[in-house]
Amino acid sequence: MMNNVSSPALLLIDLQKGFDDEAYWGGNRNNRNAEANCKLLLDKWRALGLPIYHIRHSSTKLDSHLHISKSGFGYIEGLEPTNKEIEIIKSVNSAFIGTDLDERLTNNGINSLVIVGLTTNHCVSTTVRMAGNLGYDTIVVSDATATFDRVGVNGEKFDSELIHQTTLANLNGEFAEVLTTSELMKRIEIE
Repeated sequence: MMNNVSSPALLLIDLQKGFDDEAYWGGNRNNRNAEANCKLLLDKWRALGLPIYHIRHSSTKLDSHLHISKSGFGYIEGLEPTNKEIEIIKSVNSAFIGTDLDERLTNNGINSLVIVGLTTNHCVSTTVRMAGNLGYDTIVVSDATATFDRVGVNGEKFDSELIHQTTLANLNGEFAEVLTTSELMKRIEIE
């Protein structure tokens, strides 16, 4: 499926209810099928018995929608981990910082990752960059990630799709390979 890979792990980043409040995160969310594509990949990984890691953000800010005391901390319906799947709780953007993710992957002989989730330019990008720096053979799935509009340092508004595409362009070929869900599924079928 990927270079020298027998069991690529699927990392599902921050697929939490707190992202339902678009205005809180900047509005104008792109890629509205991201969760459905995450579900397709999750179902495929489960069917193939491949390793799955659910990454959940636990904000240290009491007013954050992703604080453990808020309903937004919960998983999006249909994307919750099973008892057999690993959950990693993080409090910063990268799934590798302050967690045992790298140790778990190494101990399980995993050297390749498929990364999906929310948001493209924050926790997905940060985790993908660290995965690349740590030597993992990494794929980020472009239509299984999404983001929101951002306001620039000079007050200008940047459209979510521009933020999404620019982030993916920065990751592709440097830290990861960027594929669509369809492209990845075709690769899986070939193997």
